[in-house]
Amino acid sequence: MAQQHGIIVLFDVENALRTRSLDGNTYWFDNMKFLGSSGVGTEQLETIVPGTYFLDGSQATEQVLNWLPAALGSIPPTVPRNYLAEQARAEDRRTLEELASLSAEGGVGETEVKQLQRRVGKRARKAESGRGLTPAKLLDVTGKATSSTEAYNYPAPVITDITGEAVTEKIIYPAQYGSPDMIYDGWYWAATVDTSRPGVYAYTVHVQLHELVERNDELVWESVDLTCESSLKIISDPKRNGFTGAGLGVLPLPPVPAAG
Repeated sequence: MAQQHGIIVLFDVENALRTRSLDGNTYWFDNMKFLGSSGVGTEQLETIVPGTYFLDGSQATEQVLNWLPAALGSIPPTVPRNYLAEQARAEDRRTLEELASLSAEGGVGETEVKQLQRRVGKRARKAESGRGLTPAKLLDVTGKATSSTEAYNYPAPVITDITGEAVTEKIIYPAQYGSPDMIYDGWYWAATVDTSRPGVYAYTVHVQLHELVERNDELVWESVDLTCESSLKIISDPKRNGFTGAGLGVLPLPPVPAAG
């Protein structure tokens, strides 16, 4: 069975949108540091891909890379996608209940109306180009509705393509896959790796961020397409047991204590 390599990319979306660049605004992590991955937590990650041959000299199976993007300082992508919608609906319900309570007490004044407007928050629509996010209410990083265009939860970055040397040299074969997982809208990027050609290979990740802009008194999500780079290092070390450091096989059993 192919070994799964997870690569998490954290994006400083706010600064990336301001500078229109991902240089210095990405933080890469993988689960292969114990085998020699370098640059973990920086934008110079070099992911180790081991296991070209088994200990008996036979060709090992291909490896699989999985990329998981996330926005730094935003609501974690590990919550279900319906979380944001549920929070928005809950805020609407609370506001309607308070409005009914104020009406029953003798009417709603201007001050109360303004307070309710702030609580309800603002809604951003899709850009006229048709690209970007679907219309949605603005939430802050705590999941509460907000009217502020300066303190809102950034949508998760979206990977749109993977190119570069590793692809053109046919070292990795990336593709977008469907999944029942609710975390990433049912889609994620993965790639199989040809481990028979040791070396260091760079690749480019194409990313779509979303920027909130105000036009004609309306808030609009506009997409911003940027790129960032990383690399993988295929090594010729044989596959080995991560628990024992030895070759593949059954795990050693602890000694059984004597009865009595």
